[in-house]
Amino acid sequence: QVQLVESGGGLVQAGGSLRLSCAASGSIFNISPMGWYRQAPGKQRELVALITSSTGTYYADSVKGRFTISKDNAKNLVYLQMNGLKPEDTAVYYCYAKTRGVNGWGPGTQVTVSS
Repeated sequence: QVQLVESGGGLVQAGGSLRLSCAASGSIFNISPMGWYRQAPGKQRELVALITSSTGTYYADSVKGRFTISKDNAKNLVYLQMNGLKPEDTAVYYCYAKTRGVNGWGPGTQVTVSS
């Protein structure tokens, strides 16, 4: 089982930037994809971005051109660079990883964007 821990959340004004990090440990063999989901109050959890072992990426339409996902394989880290943040980006952001067919989730980090 993979363990995931997020960091980098916080409060930022609209138009600002944040970088989220996720550290993976435990059963990290053949871990793919990794990515980020988010859940705003009263809403369902939604996919934000994914990155595969071959560094293919996917972004939700709502974040394309503003968010960038990347990873450091040597350190088992995945990042989410968030630029041009909007109040509607306010949510708890969860790191996600699949390894050996099993889904893993981090505890989440709060991102709050003020208008």
